[in-house]
Amino acid sequence: MDIVLAKELMEKARVSFAPGLTVEEVTAAEQRWRLRFPPDLAEFLRYGLPVSGGWFDWRDLRNPAIERALEWPLEGMCFDIEHNTFWPDEWGLRPASLSTAFEIARAEVAKAPRLVPVCAHRYIPAEPPETGNPVFSVYQTDIICYGADLWEYLSNEYSYYFRGPGAGFTVPENPKQIRFWSWLVHLNDDAA
Repeated sequence: MDIVLAKELMEKARVSFAPGLTVEEVTAAEQRWRLRFPPDLAEFLRYGLPVSGGWFDWRDLRNPAIERALEWPLEGMCFDIEHNTFWPDEWGLRPASLSTAFEIARAEVAKAPRLVPVCAHRYIPAEPPETGNPVFSVYQTDIICYGADLWEYLSNEYSYYFRGPGAGFTVPENPKQIRFWSWLVHLNDDAA
């Protein structure tokens, strides 16, 4: 990924940047939030830290927006369990008790790779700990792949600046399959 070009194009899209995180700041954020940045995201955040337009200020170790974003995928799933009859067959018979259903969902999400907030409700899985993980748009259980990797995500999010006027969303082709989260993407594809 050409991070210099990505930063320039995002600045044209009016995304503000703070100086990039130091290696020590990356480590502090990972420890504070109990996550691991994939290498491409860590490299991008070390080059420049986007701090506007829905991006998270990872330098602020007390940032409540990060805490809320980390809880968002499970909260959205629980919302759909309660209000939209979401219950995959793979989880067995749906319990009569809503609190038991939430506990099952919580356990399933806990077994899944941790999602690292990228921007607004876009997430990149921390596992596998390698470059090229897909970026997911997570809104309740409406989960789609928003980019086969970080570069394609940025290109989709800021398509006008990356690909020119009239460019729209490019459907990712053959993104890396991520345990649990890709399965949810496929559930959405099957329901469509």
